[in-house]
This record gives sequence, structure tokens and C-alpha cells, in this order.
Amino acid sequence: MSKRRRTPSYRLHRARHCGVVTIDGTDHYLGPYDSPESWEKYYRLLAEWMASGQSGNAALQAETPLLTINELLAAYWRFAVGWYVKNGRQTDSIHGIRVALRIVRTLYGTSLVRDFGPLRLEAVLTHMVGRGWSRRYCNDHLGRIKRVFRWGKSKELVPTNVYQDLLTVRGLLAGRTVARECEPILPVADDVVAATLPHLTDVVADMVRLQRATGTRPSEVCIVRPADVERSRDVWEYRPRSHKTQHRGRERVVYLGPRAQAVLRPYLLRPAEAYCFSPVEAVREHRLRLRAGRRSRLTPSQLRRRRKARPKRVTGERYTKDSYRVAVQRACRRAGVEVWTPNQLRHAAGTQARAVFGLEGAQVMLGHARADVTQIYAERDRRLAIEVARSIS
Repeated sequence: MSKRRRTPSYRLHRARHCGVVTIDGTDHYLGPYDSPESWEKYYRLLAEWMASGQSGNAALQAETPLLTINELLAAYWRFAVGWYVKNGRQTDSIHGIRVALRIVRTLYGTSLVRDFGPLRLEAVLTHMVGRGWSRRYCNDHLGRIKRVFRWGKSKELVPTNVYQDLLTVRGLLAGRTVARECEPILPVADDVVAATLPHLTDVVADMVRLQRATGTRPSEVCIVRPADVERSRDVWEYRPRSHKTQHRGRERVVYLGPRAQAVLRPYLLRPAEAYCFSPVEAVREHRLRLRAGRRSRLTPSQLRRRRKARPKRVTGERYTKDSYRVAVQRACRRAGVEVWTPNQLRHAAGTQARAVFGLEGAQVMLGHARADVTQIYAERDRRLAIEVARSIS
């Protein structure tokens, strides 16, 4: 995240004897020095500058008719790198935004914003299809590009008619485009999971068992800590400190039944703030397995080998959804079974819950309720989710 910039100050312009403020290198004259009108204009410019994310939009607004696509994209990028941040780190959304902005800049970077209409947006969409991207991936980028112009409209950088015209461009429809379709994510069979488990370290294998029992998201399994698990009832409650719908004000609760408790219980003996599933332990276990399987004796030089003072790769304190997925897929190849991903475990748990308790049971177990659900519905969801967890997890 970029460093916070100092607030521009109100100053005296001695030559003109008037108030002045410099915003992003541009002087704005405010009128007679220390007059109420000059202070009002100063605070108005300051508020607009702060509202624009301190990105220099106050200067761009004066030149909106001549604003280019490159200038709009640069202003939005400065906003995005500070907005798409979670727990002090940029989210994965920033990668998709970067790709979408690059496509528009490549085709129409020097064009004026006022000239960017539906036909040009459709040309961008056609270009993405021509690159072999899937229909869903193209539609995702189309939505990101529209959000750029919506943001620009809110900052008075994009004319209203330009943004409204772009809304008429529809996304690609299944069966009505040459863009390829993605394969649907199907539940992974339990026998395939069972064949994979022996080829995983004990830590990752327990992550798989816990996710299959609870239907949590891969990212939620990676960040389990003893401090986040409430164990005062027969069904435990795990509240991830970070989750997908957190920015919508939605509370995420994962209910842990007997099966899930049996998997997680040994990992709750560590410090309350420590992550339950540690990659360091998994790496240590993997190396012990390799050493136990050696057919030749260790040489004296191997016995004396020391760790590097500054290794290029350092094992993290917890798994990420990507490192978790890579560990599972490697085990699949060693086991000789079809390669599956941890997200398919969530689908498998949801399928089982729906078969037993219907669609509503699957929704409350997977946390798919809307963010604005009332307290009455939330309590009903809690009771039903506890029943599901007690029965199948």
C-alpha cells in the first residue's frame, strides 16, 4: 500500500496577496487571503482531493473533455492498489484488474475517454476471445472494465452518457459465442480422496479430512487457529478471522461436528495465536520420509551440511490456498489418480449436505446466505447448520 501523503496546506501568495493551495503540483488560487470564501474553496478542493483517493483527480477534472484512456486507467490503478487490500496485503483481485487495464491500454490507450463507446468495448471483448480466453474469464474482465468507468463517473472524470452507453454491452452468453467454456467444478469422489491421502504429509492429509467434513473454503482451512475455535458446546464453532464475504459485513461460522473435532483436536494444543496446520511441520515430515526411504548411506559431507544463512525460499508460517492446492495435486500424481483440487472437497461436502438436508441445509453449511439476512433467519441458519454438522461432520 502506498505511503500516505501530506495534506496540502493553505498558504499566502505574496505577489497576488491571495490564498493558494498546491495539489499534485498544480496551484489553485482561492481568492482574497484569509477570507471566508477562500477558506470555503480550500476545504472544498481538499475534500474532493481526499475523496478521489489523493490521486490527482482534482487537476484531471478541469481537463475531463480531453482526458485520455491512459490517464483514466492510471488514476484508477492508483485507487485500486490502495482499495483492494485485506489484512495489510493486496488481494488477488488486483491481478485481474492489472490484466483488464493492460488490454484496454493496448488497444485504446491514447484515445479520449469521451470517444470510448459500446463498439470499442465490444472490440476489446472480441480481442479477449481471440486470445483464447474462456467465456467466463472474458466476462470477468468486461465487468472490471465497466467498474473502471463507473469509478471514473463517480469522480467526474467520465461523462455520464459514456458510462451509460457502456452498460448496454452484454457479456458473452453460453452457446452464442466462439469463446471456449470452462469445465464445471464437480465433487471429488471419496475413494479418490482416500487413495490420495497416503501420499500426503500428515498435516496436509488432516487439512483434507477437515475440509471434507466441514465444507470450508480452502483459504479458511489454511488459517485455523486455536483462538478462533469455540469449544464450549458439543458442536464447536470456528470463526475465521478473514473470509471471502468479510467486506460485506457477513459473519462466517463453520460448525465442527464429531468427525471434524477428532481431526482438529491434536492441533489445538499449540499456542492460541499459532496456525494449526504448519508447513514447517509438513516439510520436516517429508524430509524424514525421504531419509527413511534412502537406499544408500549418508556421506560425511551430507551429515555436515548446514542450512544456508539466507535461503532464497523460506517456508511460511501457514499454508496458502495455492500452496495447499499444489501439495494436493502433487500427491494425486504420485498416487496415480485423477488430479483434483481442494475446492472440489467443498463441492463434495455441499452435495452430501443437500442430499440429506436439502438446498437450505447446504446453503447454511457452506455459508452462502446473503449479507443482509435478518437476525431471525441467522438464528434459524445456526440451528440448522449445527444439526448438519452434528450428523455428517
